[in-house]
Amino acid sequence: MGIGIEIHNLAKQLWPINRSVTGEGVRETLGIIAKHIPGLKIHSVKTGTKVFDWVVPKEWHANEAYIVTPSGNRICDYMDNNLHLVGYSTPCNKIIPLSELQKHLYSLPEQPDAIPYITSYYKERWGFCISDTERKQLEDGDYQVVIDSKLFDGVLNYGELLIEGKSKDEVFLSSYVCHPSMANNELSGPTVLTFLTKWLSDLESRKYSYRIVLIPETIGSVTYLSQHYEEMKKNVIAGFNISCVGDDRAHSFLPSRAGNTISDKVATHVLKWLAPNYISYSWEDRGSDERQYCAPGVDLPIASIMRSKFGEYPEYHTSLDNLINVVTPSGLEGGYLALKFALELIERNEKLKVTVLCEPQLGKRGLYPTLSTKKSGDEVRMMMNFISYCDGSKTLLEIAEIIKIPAWDLYGLVKKLKSHNLIESVN
Repeated sequence: MGIGIEIHNLAKQLWPINRSVTGEGVRETLGIIAKHIPGLKIHSVKTGTKVFDWVVPKEWHANEAYIVTPSGNRICDYMDNNLHLVGYSTPCNKIIPLSELQKHLYSLPEQPDAIPYITSYYKERWGFCISDTERKQLEDGDYQVVIDSKLFDGVLNYGELLIEGKSKDEVFLSSYVCHPSMANNELSGPTVLTFLTKWLSDLESRKYSYRIVLIPETIGSVTYLSQHYEEMKKNVIAGFNISCVGDDRAHSFLPSRAGNTISDKVATHVLKWLAPNYISYSWEDRGSDERQYCAPGVDLPIASIMRSKFGEYPEYHTSLDNLINVVTPSGLEGGYLALKFALELIERNEKLKVTVLCEPQLGKRGLYPTLSTKKSGDEVRMMMNFISYCDGSKTLLEIAEIIKIPAWDLYGLVKKLKSHNLIESVN
């Protein structure tokens, strides 16, 4: 569980930072991740910039926020839990009765001990989030509301890294850095992507190039696509939106809008063998940045491999989505490995063709076992089945599906057969 612990430790480091779609929290988060990923470039896009049908919003910064009860107790303190303050709340400093305060409070009666996550990015208002248990205990009287925040013309930030491979064809990997203290819905994605990027960067060689982005959700992906979608449509051959990859409960799959891209096929193959009880969703169940990447006219081949999907686990968008009871080192390792297996398969997937007519003579090449056992018989049968489908028209993934074995069980065989010049790659 070594890699899971490393990812979990990074998540713990990022946990206290107040992130939103803009602001210092995004920059601080990207700065910490950049220490793990040398070469990560942090870009800025000015407030008011038109990005397709959207406009980059004002930047938001909060110094402090709290409510003082009639008894003098401080509640809903932003410094205690940054979920208490509604995202993008405007400044406020006034005394109001409980009846007026209630119009600005948000809680979840069905989850009485949870603080909900609420934002108001595109309409100016202020508000606080509170557990329903605490809300029901509020006394009558006057309350002091203090929100020291500001909205101003600033920038939207995102991180980007291009890792070059032998080909200009790209695999696109994206995650978001815009939610405050939530574990599966926020921190699992960028932390797992950080360690996948480190692994990709350390490979001796890569067939494909890799485009990595860390963005604010929705407005970030819209902004990034507005700057790059034409070149991405030409170059991106596969990719994944990385979100909710940190718990132990499930593996999940959300297809691209097309549903039949190499990303879809690789993801379902990997999950079929690594997590056969995985949950398969439809495009209608989308909810993250795949909405932008697969939008009509953009049409990138982006799918999602997840653990418990956003919106499908009870702690989603609440303070209960934490790094203790929900996201664990083992859960993060499971999310990391599923995506790593998928990327390895994309790298190794190729059309293969046998170089001899009729069955090759394996014995003279030392490829046929000298002792016949059930195990050796199964290995020979698998090898001959594989060779029989190497006709130059099928990929490694397609053959693995036909002969019903995990594609990674064929990697060593491909290397061995190539070393004996029995199969070759077909461009």
